[in-house]
Amino acid sequence: MPTIEFLYDRDCPNVSDARAALRRVLENAGMPLHWQEWERNDPTAPVHARRYGSPTILVDGMDIAGECPSDEPSCRIYAPEPGRHRGVPSMEMIMLALKPRSSVNNANIARRGAGVLAFLPAAGTALLPKLTCPACWPAYAAVLSSLGLGFVDYTPWLLPATAVFIVITLALIAWRPRRGYRPLVLGIGAGAAVLIGKFLFDSEIAVYTGIALLAGASAWNAWPRKAVTSCKC
Repeated sequence: MPTIEFLYDRDCPNVSDARAALRRVLENAGMPLHWQEWERNDPTAPVHARRYGSPTILVDGMDIAGECPSDEPSCRIYAPEPGRHRGVPSMEMIMLALKPRSSVNNANIARRGAGVLAFLPAAGTALLPKLTCPACWPAYAAVLSSLGLGFVDYTPWLLPATAVFIVITLALIAWRPRRGYRPLVLGIGAGAAVLIGKFLFDSEIAVYTGIALLAGASAWNAWPRKAVTSCKC
């Protein structure tokens, strides 16, 4: 839910219409009818609320029309279309200021989730047991047959499958290096620990440590940097 602020002068004739437009947009969008109002001449109002004309609507601290704060605020004049000027922002302007933030935030959350979960196939293959004992195969076959399943010896494919999934995870980290290349370096070391620990030394400690570090590298890379907002002016 974005933070919405409504800034106004008590004697401004456009305040009621602007407030009504904001309310209708929120109702049409199914969003909560909640926003913070600041009277610009109120001594308790924050500094930023005194640097815009009346009426002004801020969404996450940004003016819906892209106006920059000024030390000489005055009445607001909005231009919804070329050649048309009015003292109230249009519903379309308010809607456009609210919609992109929600859709972009949802898309970013989905991308970050996908980036964090990208290591799961590699972890799954790394945790599969190695069927290196042929004497055990009849037992596996009997158990699977009782469940109506056929026995397949996946041992020859375990190493290449694990390597492929690790490479895919590292490629996703390298494709969007949000935190530089340090997560990629960590991921390379983690992947090496998984492969060497499982297929060379048969070390569960190395495998589990590598999986944990691979998950950490994916999460580190997907974690967003703090956004730096700037005025369009």
